[in-house]
Amino acid sequence: MSRDQETNSEPVRLLFEMTREDNPRLYDDLIRFNKGTKRVNRLRFLAHEGLMAQNWMLMPVAGTLSQATASALHAPSKVNPAVAGHVVQAFDVPMLDGDD
Repeated sequence: MSRDQETNSEPVRLLFEMTREDNPRLYDDLIRFNKGTKRVNRLRFLAHEGLMAQNWMLMPVAGTLSQATASALHAPSKVNPAVAGHVVQAFDVPMLDGDD
């Protein structure tokens, strides 16, 4: 097995702490669940949906789409890019005191 194949098969493990001041909406959503599997699954779901929303906004429109499909793709998205960005921001390294 090559190094790339070994890396791709390894699970990703995360351990992080979050306070309400870091991201109030995400904190309030996650705190509804007890520690453990349910909370982890909720975070996994939110991260997946945020990734899908981010990819949806970047998807190019193919020239072979029907007129109805093309107009549906150009319809205003119900996903607010600023809000979707908070999902990505939640996984950024927290700023330390004194960082600008």
